[in-house]
Amino acid sequence: MENKEKKPFFITTPIYYPSEKLHIGHAYCTTVADAIARYHRAKGEDVFFLTGSDEHGQKIQRKAEDLGITPIEYVDKIVATFQSLWKRLEVSNNDFLRTTQERHEKVVQAVMQQIYDKGDIYKKNYEGWYCVPCESFWTEHQLVDGNCPDCGRPVEKMQEESYFFKMSKYADRMLQYIDEHPDFIQPVARRNEMINFIKQGLEDLCVTRTSFDWGIKAPFDPKHVVYVWFDALLNYMTAVGYKSDEEMFKKYWPADIHLVGKEIVRFHSIIWPIMLMAMEEEIPKKVYGHGWLVVDGTKMSKSIGNVVDPNGLIDEFGADAIRYFLLREINLGSDGNFSRDALINRINADLANDLGNLLYRTVSMVEKYHDGELKNCPAVALDVDTDLVKLTEATLVSYQEHMDKLEINDAIKAVWSLVASANKYIDDTAPWKLVKEPADADRLHLVLYNLAEVLRFVAVMIEPFIPGTTPEILKQLGLECKEQNLLEDLTWGGIADGTKVVKGEPLYPRIDVLPDGRTLIGATKKYAGKVYNPETGKHEEYHPEPVKAANNKKEKKNGTKKIDALAEAQAKAEEAKAKALAAKEAAAKKATSAADAASDAVAAAGDAAKAVGGAVLAAVASARARVSAAADDAVRTATEVKNAALEAARGGDAAKSAPAAEGEITIDDFAKIDLRVAKILSAERVPKTDKLMKIQVQLGEEERTIVSGIAQYYTPEELVGRNVIVIKNLKPTKLRGIMSYGMLLAASDGEGNLVLADAPNIKSGSKVK
Repeated sequence: MENKEKKPFFITTPIYYPSEKLHIGHAYCTTVADAIARYHRAKGEDVFFLTGSDEHGQKIQRKAEDLGITPIEYVDKIVATFQSLWKRLEVSNNDFLRTTQERHEKVVQAVMQQIYDKGDIYKKNYEGWYCVPCESFWTEHQLVDGNCPDCGRPVEKMQEESYFFKMSKYADRMLQYIDEHPDFIQPVARRNEMINFIKQGLEDLCVTRTSFDWGIKAPFDPKHVVYVWFDALLNYMTAVGYKSDEEMFKKYWPADIHLVGKEIVRFHSIIWPIMLMAMEEEIPKKVYGHGWLVVDGTKMSKSIGNVVDPNGLIDEFGADAIRYFLLREINLGSDGNFSRDALINRINADLANDLGNLLYRTVSMVEKYHDGELKNCPAVALDVDTDLVKLTEATLVSYQEHMDKLEINDAIKAVWSLVASANKYIDDTAPWKLVKEPADADRLHLVLYNLAEVLRFVAVMIEPFIPGTTPEILKQLGLECKEQNLLEDLTWGGIADGTKVVKGEPLYPRIDVLPDGRTLIGATKKYAGKVYNPETGKHEEYHPEPVKAANNKKEKKNGTKKIDALAEAQAKAEEAKAKALAAKEAAAKKATSAADAASDAVAAAGDAAKAVGGAVLAAVASARARVSAAADDAVRTATEVKNAALEAARGGDAAKSAPAAEGEITIDDFAKIDLRVAKILSAERVPKTDKLMKIQVQLGEEERTIVSGIAQYYTPEELVGRNVIVIKNLKPTKLRGIMSYGMLLAASDGEGNLVLADAPNIKSGSKVK
């Protein structure tokens, strides 16, 4: 599609004032605008995305004088940091306009002369209140407790010769326009505020100053400089060729969206359109006032010391992670809260665990089962497969509907719901089982192909939000990342047979927080990870403190005793457990009818009751099936011996005498066991063991590490994403130097088969009753 045939789309951010460095709030506004611009490019539109810097005014001149430099020297340094930040955030603006540029000065002077010649600008002495930080004029009745109603800071009494723009002349026409164009000011709350502001009485606007000279000279009276807001607003027209490139201006004007902070909606939705009315030019289609970004519930303030520098966050977490958090966490139009803890949780949960694991699991299985080659076999599709295809296509529609309405975080939620469904699809189809059956060879091909196709759709849909992630996903899928990926190319079956996947590094390494508050990134069983050093702005190799060695003979002796006690107790535990299992098998053979009854009871109770190991098996079996009580007691005793051994390793008293087996338990005893649904986030084998697996689970709002002896039965890839049942209130213990906080429930037949107790479609943290 040629550019001239594309639908034009023009979006702008405010041009930021370079009185100081930008903070996370500025990054939010520009990231939102960039996401919208990228989305419209993905729709095949001819997008012009503008941002820039507003460099004139009394505030700038005073700051420069304080530093003993010229205003242009002052703004040059700060504007360079603006441009650097947008580059780091991968902001795709087509132009960066500076109001000190000659092209803009010509436009401002031409417009001033035009409106002056029309009779809408006149001279008189101004006397009133002025807020220097906001560069805003205020009447006496507009002040709040004598201060600026916008920023709350003190105002200055100003008296000087000025020129005024006849704003009041256009008040009724402006109200009529707002009434006839209900979508012009969004959200609705901002629209109502502006209507009330106009109805209170619209004053003529002072549009020149003589008390300082850092600004554009008025063409009809050079001792006057143009008011900074009158100057700044015209940047939107300068950038698209007003009075310099008629074809370009005709193509892009009026702007589709001016995205601004809610504190400057008044300038963009009242002063600006009235200026355009006086110029006899079209009014922009929409002014959208987004909310403020607060930090841990408090508005950012230098005096409080909670101003967040986005550059530091990018250094620590990466640009895409920051972009994702800002876009996912905040409803456009409402105030949003920035929290470091929330940022880390969002990165781990959404980017590392959901999206990252989906890609890792998919590519790993394609490499493992099919030497990395994808093949579509639609002829063997079942309902579970066609449901995923339909969901993917429906998600694309929903995504576009949300984005067209500027519901960005709802669009993201829709995509991540698809990601979650794809992870569940892996559990439902169980590729690790399909690979064992030759008759299911085509089914296995289809399942893995479907997962790759979902990821292709996801990669294109998330590009407006996290543009650096999309190329990596497509690369690992063995696909080309085009200069501009288009939504229209997302039709199911787009991956050609024979495409080879290329397994890469994890998309988003997991982030842990060390006790001293530092972030540990990318730690694995073989790699200690890296910690972020805020002083250098870099990630450095992490070297955990070695375990303190015994420094005297007594400590060494005690340590040896503990190790010997642990070994002896563990040996007894294994022996007792073996005897218990043998007794249980014998009891089962002699009590077939009882076993059948127990089996029926367990099936009725559901997967949550299919648990063995430790006291839980004895509790569930005795309370609900009342079968093989003596054998179950023996198993429980063996587990208690093992627990005693672990307690001995910690120096406790439990090893002195193993608890005796007890009889049946009451329902109250059973109620003490807190069974919960948990989602497995990651899994890895514990080094130098055959049975142990280190598993990270999400348990409601918290995450835990559990060490489980299931490594002989499951691979890490088969575990990630599953909803399992765990004992939440089991006393923590240390296994092979790893603290374990809970136990996974599983069923075993004593013949080498073990199956985890699952709870699919149940929310993490739900109580098992």
